[in-house]
Amino acid sequence: MRRSLSIVGAGRVGRTLGRRLKRLGWRIGAVVTRSAATSRVAVREIGAGKPYSRLDPEIFDSNVILLTTPDGALSGVAGALAKFDETKLRGKIVLHTSGALDRTVLAPLARHGASTGSIHPMQTFTGRGAPKLEKVIFAVEGDRGATIVARKIARSLGGVPVTINSKNKPAYHAAGALVAGHGLGLIEGATQVLLKLGFRRRDAMRALLPLMRQMLDNFERLGPHESWTGPVSREDFATVAKHTKALRSYPSEFNDAYAALALLGSRVLSKNSAASKQLKRALRKSTGGKS
Repeated sequence: MRRSLSIVGAGRVGRTLGRRLKRLGWRIGAVVTRSAATSRVAVREIGAGKPYSRLDPEIFDSNVILLTTPDGALSGVAGALAKFDETKLRGKIVLHTSGALDRTVLAPLARHGASTGSIHPMQTFTGRGAPKLEKVIFAVEGDRGATIVARKIARSLGGVPVTINSKNKPAYHAAGALVAGHGLGLIEGATQVLLKLGFRRRDAMRALLPLMRQMLDNFERLGPHESWTGPVSREDFATVAKHTKALRSYPSEFNDAYAALALLGSRVLSKNSAASKQLKRALRKSTGGKS
C-alpha cells in the first residue's frame, strides 16, 4: 500500500513535515487548518494535498493521520475525529507532534481501533525557512504499530528516533524548553543589559553570539566540566556579589535569573559539594536575603 498522509493543523510543524514527506514519495491527502485561506496556503507550501477548513471524512483516506495542532486543541480534535464512522479509524495510524503530551490524549481514537502515538522533533520551527531535521532527535512513543511507523518517518527525514516512556514526555519537553525557549530569553536578557550600557544591538550581538557559540562548541568537544568558565566555576563569590549588585538597577527578573542560573550551574557542574552552599550564602547576602 502506498504511503499516504493527512495533516490536521497544518501550521509550522505540519507544513514542514508534510513538505519533506511529500518529497520522499508520500501521497498527501487532506490538509486541514482553521480557515479556507490558511489551508490553501498550507497546500501550496507542502506542494500537494486537498485543503479543508474543517474535519472531513477524506482525512481517513490516508494510512497515517498526523495531528500537528497546538497542545490545547489535541483533545478536542481527537474527540471530533472519533465521532465519525468508527470503522474509518480501524487500522489507521494516528500520530500527534506534541512534545509534552503522550498518546493518552488520543484515547478516543484508540478505542475505535486506531493505532496511536506521538512523534516530536527536538527542533525549533519559526515559520521562516525550513529547519534542519538531519540528525535531530525525534522522541517517539505510543503503541507498537504507531511506534514502528513513527520511527520509520523519523529515519526517513534523516532524524534519530528515540523511544521514550509516555510518562516522561513533560520532563523531556522541559529539557528542550530550557535550551530553546529559556536560552533565547537568556541571550536577549544579556543583550538588553548591554543595550542599557550604551551598546548598539549589532555590537551587543557581536559580543554575545561568539561567546555562546564557543561555549556550545566547547561543550560538544570537551564535555560540560572542561567547558565551564566564569566566576561560579572558580568559586569567585566576590565577583558574583558584584554582578548581583550591578543587576539591581534592572528589573527583578534579571537578578532572579542570574541567581537561579548560578545555582543550577553549581548544582550540575561543580565537583565541590560544598560550593553550592557557599554560593547560596553569597547570593543571599548580596541580594538582601532573597535567594
